This record gives sequence, structure tokens and C-alpha cells, in this order.
Amino acid sequence: MHVWAWLQNAAKQHGLNCLGVSDTKLSACAPLLQAWLNAGMHGTMNYMQRHGLDRLKPDYILPGTVSIVSVQVPYLPADSLRPLAYSRLSHALKTVEENTEPYISLYAHGRDYHKAIRSRLKKLMCAAHSQWAGLGYRITCDSAPTPEVEIARKAGLGWRGKHTLLINPRAGSLFFLAEIFTNLPLPLTGEFSKDHCGTCTQCMGACPTQAIVQPYKVDARLCISYLTIEHDGPIPLGLRRKMGTRLYGCDDCQLVCPWNKFAQTTTWADFNAKPQFATPSWNHLMRWNETDFLHHTEGSAIRRIGFERWQRNLTIAAGNALYTLRTQHLAGNTHAAGQVHELETALATLHTPANHWLAEHVQWALKKVT
Repeated sequence: MHVWAWLQNAAKQHGLNCLGVSDTKLSACAPLLQAWLNAGMHGTMNYMQRHGLDRLKPDYILPGTVSIVSVQVPYLPADSLRPLAYSRLSHALKTVEENTEPYISLYAHGRDYHKAIRSRLKKLMCAAHSQWAGLGYRITCDSAPTPEVEIARKAGLGWRGKHTLLINPRAGSLFFLAEIFTNLPLPLTGEFSKDHCGTCTQCMGACPTQAIVQPYKVDARLCISYLTIEHDGPIPLGLRRKMGTRLYGCDDCQLVCPWNKFAQTTTWADFNAKPQFATPSWNHLMRWNETDFLHHTEGSAIRRIGFERWQRNLTIAAGNALYTLRTQHLAGNTHAAGQVHELETALATLHTPANHWLAEHVQWALKKVT
């Protein structure tokens, strides 16, 4: 209890205000995980299959693990013009629905969360180690094979929503999760056993590709976050229009979730929005060469997809915006004409793709409305 009280107090000094402790019994979700893997719903994420059910064994991460501390960090960027988090979500949803402006997932507007969170947790645990020399620990933040949602649920931080993300009744779902595996027998904070989604299926209905194939099950092969980040190579034709103008990630299932009226804005400067991601413009983004891409994404999670995938995503998103604007122009919207011309010119002069499948994406993007 003494160690746990010290950790909670020290964590607050590092901007970590929501912690809980889980035991090491994580096998309850094994049947669902195995069925998901057997169905191939992990797509090309071969590491999911490689680690398999080992991710449910804490000793796989840290031999001798006795307790797991789950940490929750809000990422919704603060916005002085729209001080309420829910107002910002409404604005984001409007951008997605209009399908004419580039959209980047809210979590990626600031610094790479892997680095930002791990850095603070490392400082916290180094301080803890100086207090207790026998302390053993390992920090993970979407950086090791762990069932982070199940750990957070067992630590009492929320329940698994139908979109498979953790929902906290006081903070919605717009936060990162991280874990500290330790050999210390910390007092358990009590698991969250009640599901408060009820009969609501808004997240399922909002998914553009219907990737939430049933409550609590997402087929990654259809998920726009997977397609824009994890998937390498060409995007299947049948999914391109459904991706809309989403360049990196997708927030739709969270934007419509009623629990996100309680979403909290971040207190970390790390997650303050960079203008090129919070309010991106076609004119600016489509001028980037690879050097520009590396410069503008320095310190960002976006850099991990590389320039080729970025160009692919940008081409599809711009093509969908062009399709929408052409349709509006044909319907009598004279303002759309200028935007159509700008996008056609930008796509036609896009930095020459290095491979044939990317060039095919450009040709697809320029196709006329039929």
C-alpha cells in the first residue's frame, strides 16, 4: 500500500492522473483472440499471429510479473476557439461527413505518443527504483504484445466498447493506454465488470467500411485505421471510396459515441496540435516531396508509415474529395468549380510515384464522376 500510494502521488507530478492495478490473470479473452486470429482478421499484421496467445502471459513481457499498472492519458488536443471537447468532436465529425477536406486522426495531431508516454513513465519508474532497489519493471505503450484493453478493464479504468476500444465513464475513449509490468505485489484496484454500451450501436453504424462486423469484433482488413497505417501496397478498389478524405487513421466510431461527451482534453504540451495536421490543406500537403514529408512529420506517429504510404493515402483522399466536389459542381454549386480545378492540377502534378501501383491510384483519383 505504501508503494502504491507513493506511485500515485509521483505519477500525478508527471501528469499521469489515471492509474489502476490489474492482476496477471488475462486468459478470459483468449477464446475471442484465438477466433479472431483464426479468421484472419489481423490482415497483414503478422506479429499478431506470431505472438498469438503469448500476449496474455505477463511473464512473456517481464518474467516474475506480479502486478500490472494500467495508465490512461487523454490525447484530445486543446483548442481555445472550441473549449469544450464535445464541440471539437462535432467539428471533426462535420469535416469527415463533408468529405472535401483532408482529415487526420485526432490522436496524431501532436507528438508521437509512444515516445511521449514512455519518456514520462521511464522517469517515474527510475524515481521509484531509487526508492526500492528490488523493483523490477517493464514499460509498454503499444510497443509490446499486450492485451492493453483487457488489462485496463481489470484495473478498473473502464469497459470494452462494441468498437473494441476502452470506454471510461468519466472520460469517454479518447485516450492512450500504457502499462507498467512489475514484480511488486501492488493492491488491486478492482476490475470493471459492467458494460455500459447497452443497446447502443452507433459506433457500428458509423463505420464507413462496416469493419465492426459484430459487437466487440473488428475485422482489421476493413478498418480505415489499418488500411492507412498498417497495410502496405495498393488499397482494394472496393474500399477506396469508403475511405473518404481520411489520410491517417479514422475516428468515426469514437466521434459518434455518446460517452465521448465526457472526453477530456489533454494537459500535455506533447499532444498540442501541429497546424499541418489539425488544419491540413490540399494545397500544402500535395506539394510535399519525401524530404518535406520527413521534415513535417518529425516527432510524429505519422512518420512511421513512410512517404510511399503517405502518397497513397493522400491520393485516395484527394480523389474522394475531387469526386465529391465534381458531384456538387454538377448539381449547380459554382463555388466547387475552383476547388475541382485546384485538386485536378495538384493530382496531375503530384510528385511522380515511384511504382506502378501508386501511379494507378493517381489515375483512379482523377477519374470523372460517372
